[in-house]
Amino acid sequence: MDKRILDILSRQFPTETSAATEIINLQSILSLPKGTEHFLTDIHGEDEQFLHVLKNGSGTVKRKIEAVLKDSKSESYKKRLATLIYYPKEKLELIKDETEPEALHDWYLEVIADLVDVVKKVSHKYTRTKVRRAIPEEYRFLVEELIAEKDGIYDKERYYKEIASSIVEIGIADAVITTLCNLIQRLVVDHLHIVGDIYDRGPGPHIIMDKLCDYHAIDIVWGNHDVVWMGAACGNPACIANCIRMSVRYGNLSVLEDGYGINLLPLAAFAMRVYERSDLGRFHLKENNRGEFFDLDKIESQMYKAITIMQFKAEGQLIRRNPDFEMDDQLLLHKIDFKNKTVTLKEKTYPLLDCDFPTIDPSSPYDFTAEEEYVMEQLVEGFLNSEKLRKHVKLLYEKGSMYKVYNGNLMYHGCVPLNEDGSFAHSNVGGTDTSGREMYDVLEQLSRGAFYKDRGTPEQIKGGDILWYLWCGPKSPSYGRSKMTTFERLFIEDKETHEEKKDPYYRFIETDEAVADSILREFGLTGPHSHIINGHVPVETKKGQTPIKVGGKVLMIDGGFSKAYHDKTGIAGYTLAIDSHGMWLVEHEKFESKEDAIKRETDIVSDTLVVETFERRMYVEDTDSGKKLRREIDEVRQLLEAYRNGTILIK
Repeated sequence: MDKRILDILSRQFPTETSAATEIINLQSILSLPKGTEHFLTDIHGEDEQFLHVLKNGSGTVKRKIEAVLKDSKSESYKKRLATLIYYPKEKLELIKDETEPEALHDWYLEVIADLVDVVKKVSHKYTRTKVRRAIPEEYRFLVEELIAEKDGIYDKERYYKEIASSIVEIGIADAVITTLCNLIQRLVVDHLHIVGDIYDRGPGPHIIMDKLCDYHAIDIVWGNHDVVWMGAACGNPACIANCIRMSVRYGNLSVLEDGYGINLLPLAAFAMRVYERSDLGRFHLKENNRGEFFDLDKIESQMYKAITIMQFKAEGQLIRRNPDFEMDDQLLLHKIDFKNKTVTLKEKTYPLLDCDFPTIDPSSPYDFTAEEEYVMEQLVEGFLNSEKLRKHVKLLYEKGSMYKVYNGNLMYHGCVPLNEDGSFAHSNVGGTDTSGREMYDVLEQLSRGAFYKDRGTPEQIKGGDILWYLWCGPKSPSYGRSKMTTFERLFIEDKETHEEKKDPYYRFIETDEAVADSILREFGLTGPHSHIINGHVPVETKKGQTPIKVGGKVLMIDGGFSKAYHDKTGIAGYTLAIDSHGMWLVEHEKFESKEDAIKRETDIVSDTLVVETFERRMYVEDTDSGKKLRREIDEVRQLLEAYRNGTILIK
């Protein structure tokens, strides 16, 4: 090793003893069982369900309770204990209201003892240092005393009971119980993977992002519903219009106004004035996050129509300045015959369900009017100046990427674009001929310019346009369809025009093991334990579809987390977990509400599908973290040798 590197390393380990101790520490970590990885995808703003699944670890908490208590406690007690772990503060208040004062003391002692045993169960995979760091400092000593085995104490049971009794008597039992419950939640999952689509449809993407900002270990794969918000946060007008339109459609304007503090009054005032007498029939119904339709009020209908027309104009401008996108077939405004109220697509003419577009000039249909230009400028400033949105998008950039390779598994949201024969499709988006992994890499690099390059520079503008392309482009790995038919679905009755043809990938990935293997090799993965973990397209369980494809090589884990998909899929989403023993899918039933979970102690009823059981238990040494630790051990060994042979002098 270069002596300069050894000199730098010696500042961290300044003595022979400190270097030797670090080697022993790192070597011992390699022998610990691998921590649990938790995979979620297509959350779509369903904050209550997301937070509940996070709290229960896709059923892991219940399994740990069962392993600890077995038959020693009733099912009702174990059910209540699980709810307490999920929602400690809220559940404690209910329990105290329902419990006689004279019985509360004994209940405290019992539940503290059981929570301590569960903590011991979920912490055995971790070093004491890692567990200690997870405990809030003010209760670190107490919790460590409770969960540590103390050799040399003659009557251990009496010792621990005395600690618990003192906790209750001095009035800090609620705080300690809450600390223990939060510690269980923290330790039950070692690493969280989000495989795309945090945004749109549901009411709380900003709440989900707040939670992810504070999560202990996370990575995020960008979904197409994420990248359009990333583009909006970077000031791209087409992305902004799409985000607003989706928010109106699903009844979530509060996400923009209350969640992110974006002022929509300029849009509302413009829409009320310009669309006062406009035909609003196609913009009169709104779909909420449950997939139900109900009437918009007139102002919302006007805003919906106004932003939709502005979206088509902004997208037209974007497509024209990016010929490499090859999306001229989606320029439709200039194909409208306003006199006959028709539009021509692929040499076929269709009647329009609505042709009342007061801001479209047939001679220059993609130009904003002066008023639209002003409104868009205000909206751009609103998105750019939202501190919370910028914080959330910064997390998506720092912890996120187009794909992720982790512990031998490949995660991406949409697809790897393929040709009809199963070979990798090529694209010139961005000016470089790419396919496969390189396509992902080039598109990601370009899209990062939207956030990291100076505003208004060609690289920054191109980056924003790339994010829009990833949202809906014909060869976008995040989207995976031929086109997005928003115009056609709104204004043309013929359903043939509504088709959004799926990439051939989705056909091959059902049964073709050779294609799955070629994709894994493209991303540097081989061997029997490598898998593709995919989201984006809901698995319709009620139609007999399965998330396990080609013998388990591909796991399609979008089971319809969003309430808008529940009727279509028949369930409320899949999650995936991998621990030291194997990997399993969890099929979730519908989650009613947080309030129902706390009061009635309902949980998400889940079925477990075992995907793979490892032939031998997996340890840290078998993981990517283990490879990194080995490199660190090798470096410190070289430092230790340098101390011993005098190459580096001990300071």
